[in-house]
Amino acid sequence: MLSQEVRERLGSDPGTEIDIHEEDGKAVLKPETDPEKVIEKTEQLISEAVTDRDAPDEEIHSIAEDHAETIRRQATSDERRRR
Repeated sequence: MLSQEVRERLGSDPGTEIDIHEEDGKAVLKPETDPEKVIEKTEQLISEAVTDRDAPDEEIHSIAEDHAETIRRQATSDERRRR
């Protein structure tokens, strides 16, 4: 979890997806603003976790679809606020 001070400097809200990558031996954090990239990563994580769960595939896919819709709705709302 990122501190409030770091989130504010990054311009992100609590719950914002953060892209973390390495540059020159240092961890670089950047808010992920592309909702499709967030959804893609979420779907990948869900696919990897499906084999570890007893829940039926239909239930997992329904949860993933709901989450994807929430991400898209939040991205649209954020875009409107920036205008």
